[in-house]
Amino acid sequence: MSAGAELSVDIVIDNYNYGRFLPDAIESACAQTHEKVTVTVVDDGSSDGSQQLLAAYAERVDLVLKENGGQASALNAGFARCQGDVVMFLDADDTLDPGAAAEVAATFAAAPEVVKVQFRTEVIDAEGRPTGAIKPAAHLPMPSGDVSKDELASPYDLVWMATSANAFRTSALRRIMPIPEEEFRTCADWYLVHLMALIGPVVSLDSVAGAYRVHGENNYEPQAADLDIAHLRETIRYSQATSAQLLSLATELGLPRPERILSIADLANRMISLRLEPAAHPDRDDRTGRLVADAARAARRRTNVPAPMKLIFVAWFAAMAIAPRPLARRLALWFLFPQRRPAANRLLGLLQRGEPRQSAATT
Repeated sequence: MSAGAELSVDIVIDNYNYGRFLPDAIESACAQTHEKVTVTVVDDGSSDGSQQLLAAYAERVDLVLKENGGQASALNAGFARCQGDVVMFLDADDTLDPGAAAEVAATFAAAPEVVKVQFRTEVIDAEGRPTGAIKPAAHLPMPSGDVSKDELASPYDLVWMATSANAFRTSALRRIMPIPEEEFRTCADWYLVHLMALIGPVVSLDSVAGAYRVHGENNYEPQAADLDIAHLRETIRYSQATSAQLLSLATELGLPRPERILSIADLANRMISLRLEPAAHPDRDDRTGRLVADAARAARRRTNVPAPMKLIFVAWFAAMAIAPRPLARRLALWFLFPQRRPAANRLLGLLQRGEPRQSAATT
């Protein structure tokens, strides 16, 4: 018997008006080499003919047809059907490689204390053709082990994967379910990936085990390497909602917690929003000087980056605070889009290489 073969895996596919991609997602879930797999498809009140399409799969998957309530409500409805040892949530526009369930099951079987496993994904276009890109970018290290301290210190600076590139131990996941449906009507993965890092150790696999589709209608993925301040403000709001949940859970679990969560990524989003579109900025208490000071505090908290990286962070914030708006925009693009700074990425990769800590249980 192969490692992890005894563990059963539930794959929950959430769909809202992604009927043109849905068959690929279902077929990839049904084609898993792992023997103990149950596939549940939750349609969140689609109006594009998805529910009629799903009728053809009624004998192969468990179907949940519900009124539209958002991604969190769809995942909650699917999770209510799960009885296996491991849960994987798959967005209807993404796919899994055939060995994905077997690989995560083996990882969970090898380390009973691990609560979350994430893996890399290739990026595909609307027609399913590989673009050549891999998520995350090569220069970004993925965390493993007990990262609860780092999660509470700087959660949005850790490299967590989107919904379809994660697997969760069901018994541990029950401790934080259901997902709050109003706060996470979209981007429910923010709640899942961040809060699970407080429940127990995580493992980041270096292998590519799925495909992330960028098709021009993604709910969250930027469609081009250019600034979208409205999207940035949405990210700020999700950070605020997630931070409140993290601090509440930390209190419940008795974990040492900071008074405020300070992440370089979140502070950078707020600095960019404040400098480039101050009238629409969502946090009325933000000031450039305060954001620079908070960035310095956040950098000091980062135990997983070397001193030169911390200096680069603070220097960027100081430059953003005083730069004329055209230059501030260029600095924002440099910070947000790695593809715009290939030479710098090589340096950043050298600075970060080897930094993510591995616990003895997850190596």
